[in-house]
Amino acid sequence: MPQTSLDGPSTASASRLPSAAASPRHRWLILAVIGVAQLMVVLDATIVNIALPSAQKDLGFSDGNRQWVVTAYALAFGSLLLLGGRIADLFGRKMTFLVGLVGFAGASALGGAANSFEMLVAARVGQGLFGALLAPAAMSLLTTTFTDPRERAKAFGVYGAIAGAGGAIGLLLGGVLTEHLDWRWTLYVNLVFAGVAFLGGTLLLRRTARDRTTSLDIPGAILVGGGLFSLVYGFANAESHDWSSPQTWGWLVVGAVLLAVFTVWQTKSSHALLPLRVLLDRNRGASFISVLISGAGMFGVFLFLTYYLQQSLGYTPIETGLAFLPMTGALVISSSLATSVLIPRVGPKPVVPLGMGLAAAGMVWMTALDQHSSYVTDILPTLVVVGLGLGLVMPPGMSLAVAGVDAEHSGVASATVNAMLQVGGSIGTALLNTLATSAATDYLAGKDPRDPAVRAQAGLEAYSTAYWWSAVFFGAGLVVSVLLYRRGVPEQNADAAPVVHM
Repeated sequence: MPQTSLDGPSTASASRLPSAAASPRHRWLILAVIGVAQLMVVLDATIVNIALPSAQKDLGFSDGNRQWVVTAYALAFGSLLLLGGRIADLFGRKMTFLVGLVGFAGASALGGAANSFEMLVAARVGQGLFGALLAPAAMSLLTTTFTDPRERAKAFGVYGAIAGAGGAIGLLLGGVLTEHLDWRWTLYVNLVFAGVAFLGGTLLLRRTARDRTTSLDIPGAILVGGGLFSLVYGFANAESHDWSSPQTWGWLVVGAVLLAVFTVWQTKSSHALLPLRVLLDRNRGASFISVLISGAGMFGVFLFLTYYLQQSLGYTPIETGLAFLPMTGALVISSSLATSVLIPRVGPKPVVPLGMGLAAAGMVWMTALDQHSSYVTDILPTLVVVGLGLGLVMPPGMSLAVAGVDAEHSGVASATVNAMLQVGGSIGTALLNTLATSAATDYLAGKDPRDPAVRAQAGLEAYSTAYWWSAVFFGAGLVVSVLLYRRGVPEQNADAAPVVHM
């Protein structure tokens, strides 16, 4: 299931992890407050997916545009995470946390009240923007609230459990709200979470002094944000303008140039968003790429499988949410096996490629789904296989992305791998949606689009194309992980700050 990730403390705060300061008296209540905020951010990655077919029908936007409802949030969130960590240090964690909550709630209210596609997408951008403020501030607050190492470990364990369960809760809650109320309530519900967290945060959180040693890398943020947007927009334009159009390749070139300039700038900036030395370790680089590729395949899968279940098979939103749960269970089982048993014994080189291979095989299997497929015999096995594969890739990849990083740079390493997941999802969703809608258009050429059977088959052609290309992504991930990961068990740095991923 698509799971978003929450980064660790920002670079500056990570280098000053508290150890001797007295823990707040209400620290476990503070954990509950932060957990509610965490749950809200995690829910938003999955809850809207279930509601998307209903939202599309209500607002009347095209298949070519539907991916922006998913991409807008992930792109804004992923590209601004690094900057969000710096802002939390500069303006104080409590203030950043509360501003993030208010902004996230306001953007959610705007999305729930949307009367047009453009308004909905703008709201999703706003959610991503304020989520990028909220996430690193929440993580830093957790680190500074629990100063005893044993208590901190327990707190991170609880936080991680909330993160892991949040995606599954989002699937079910999205189905319930969409079916019994309206798709708009998948956005309005955030006002409840934000209100509870804001009240608790106002009463319980300590005000922290601003860190005057931290500066914002505004040029870096503009370059990386502009570069990522240009790439995603270029892939999205291919559906309506074709690959030979300047509207497609022009934006892709602009994106590549901006990211190249960002890379050069990071070598010169005194407050770099992403110090390049963080990327140079082979295992770490392999993990970043693996998470990026997995995000590209995973986010697209959920978008198209949701549409397949609801539009081709007639599942209700609740049934759709329930249908994905076995995949979650398989992912939890394999991720626990990978992180607790396999990686400590044999290292990542055999484990991550195996996961990529399983995910690719599951996606190829999905291409056989049609209008008469049975859930138990046809759909369930593919979901379990993909879930097992993702469990062998995602948690190990995220853990290894910060392994060996000292406390000073653990925050930026964690923020980077989280951004990789979101950016991979953005690019993957845009590209897969372009390829899928093009496949449907090609199938309809010369046929009567008013014929329900023809339209249904065109949808299946679109979904099958998306599954095939997702399999290609995972196949590429298999090759990359085999080539880049080192043999043997990686060394762990005991000084690295703890990191939780969603």
